[in-house]
Amino acid sequence: MRTIRALAVFAASAFVFALVIDPRPVAADPKADAKAKAKELRKLLKKQLEEEAKKPAEPKKADVAKKGDATQTPPKPAAKPVAVPKDNAALTKFIDDQINAKLTADKVTPSLLSSDEEFVRRVYLDITGVIPTAQQAVAFLDSKDPYKRSVLIDELLASPNFGRHQADVWQAKLYLRESDNRFLTAGPLVKWLEGEFNTNTPWDKLVTSLVTATGTVEANPATLYTLSNRSVDKLTDSVGQHFMGIQLMCAQCHNHPFTAWKQSEYWGMAAFFSKTVADKPKNTNKGGDNTQIGVHEGAGKSKVKDFFPESAKTVPAKFFGGAEPKIADKDPARPVLAAWLTSKDNPYFAKAMVNRTWAQLFGLGFVNPVDDMHEANPASHPDLLAGLSQSFADGGFDLKNLYRVICNSRTYQRSSKPLDGNDADPHRFARMAVKVLTPEQLFDSLAAVNGNSAGDRGKGDKGGAGPKGQDNSTRGRFVAFFLAGAEEASTTEYEAGIPQALKLMNSRQAVNPAAVKALAGSATKPAEVLEKLYLSTLARRPTKDEVVRLSGYVGKATNAADAYGDILWAILNSSEFTMCK
Repeated sequence: MRTIRALAVFAASAFVFALVIDPRPVAADPKADAKAKAKELRKLLKKQLEEEAKKPAEPKKADVAKKGDATQTPPKPAAKPVAVPKDNAALTKFIDDQINAKLTADKVTPSLLSSDEEFVRRVYLDITGVIPTAQQAVAFLDSKDPYKRSVLIDELLASPNFGRHQADVWQAKLYLRESDNRFLTAGPLVKWLEGEFNTNTPWDKLVTSLVTATGTVEANPATLYTLSNRSVDKLTDSVGQHFMGIQLMCAQCHNHPFTAWKQSEYWGMAAFFSKTVADKPKNTNKGGDNTQIGVHEGAGKSKVKDFFPESAKTVPAKFFGGAEPKIADKDPARPVLAAWLTSKDNPYFAKAMVNRTWAQLFGLGFVNPVDDMHEANPASHPDLLAGLSQSFADGGFDLKNLYRVICNSRTYQRSSKPLDGNDADPHRFARMAVKVLTPEQLFDSLAAVNGNSAGDRGKGDKGGAGPKGQDNSTRGRFVAFFLAGAEEASTTEYEAGIPQALKLMNSRQAVNPAAVKALAGSATKPAEVLEKLYLSTLARRPTKDEVVRLSGYVGKATNAADAYGDILWAILNSSEFTMCK
């Protein structure tokens, strides 16, 4: 019945969408106003630019070594000391000064400050992974507090949804979904990550817990990181990508083609995992309980089947680009690796997390891809990356504070609406990128609209996951369907196809007449009901034109409830709902 009704609505979708979508162009503001703003900005930054001009020119980008020639090393750029502010306000200004200096040098005008409507929906999605309710949106929009944006950022960082969202982001990276893991479930790891992020466990301590995890899944859910990456090469690749921001796997079978990284350096890092013993998952269809399997380190080389690939090389454990530590046969090796990896002095660790966090908020990092940081792939804003990384490390790897500092910057709070000439190069961060909601954000936001913010998540901790270890809950199946085989969702490319569009059009989340009644509450007048629908989905009030057009649509309908249902359906299938601007 839902499908029949949805298809009937779809037949008239062009008309309904035309009614819902705000016809105002997303074009630039008047040129005179833009020029005035640019003039004012350049005046404020004049002193900064004069200081910038006195600095020595950066060396030219090094030529990339030819493929197969691993002996050519791109020359390191001359190190420039970066004066990093200690307090948050100064650090936020440091972000804006660094971004604005490059924009002014390139003669690019930044977009204006985002509207409150843009900001509130964006910051809820970026920090908590779900849109605000109508009540939350109204509370922010109607507030006269001049510091309400900073206040809201702090409130959202203290919300339990912060940890939930971060767990969504990181379980997709840390938990390898493949057929070998079909009897495992990520549920315990997700819950553990959620708790760690919510209590703001320092990033170095959290990573140490993952890399050195020992015990059973029930006693220590962090062991699922090793259990789902059950081989020395998978663990080495994961540590390099996610905690160091480098693609070590390119040196697994041969010397790295574009850097001076040697194959021996890859296997030197892999040697830290050579004593690891990870239990094989049990068949849950035969009563296996995978909460009782676990990880430990033995006294010698692991004898777990398939733990070492055929290409494995036997070399002493060696820090990447560093020394060979002395590790007794009876001592575990992973804690030694973790201590080096998470050190303040590690040249990769803090930068990798800062770059990933920036990319999560802006759609692009300072270095892209975010897991391919090396000298031949320089950062767009090297001083800013270095400064934020130093501050992150000096501040005890406080992830919530990193979010706080970035989200309070004017750079983050810029509108996504482009101005003339500032849309050509997104790496300048002249405006906020329009980001696509991840499948998790989309499911949770649909659930919030339908009055079920908890969703259906993380069931079956003993195992029994779907193919390739996928979460078999309603939410898990939705996420898997919208990923369409991809490991992670793209933040700036809308990759969903016809199957996903049809799924959304016909899903019970988008076609739910009862939701309209719940959202409308006691409202009866068309203008009041429409305001409730818009605030609950788009975190804004409808424009006067939208109210007039949609009220007319409702007035012509035989059944007002069905008309409101059509409008809600159109909103939930619109790009304004499925994207974050």
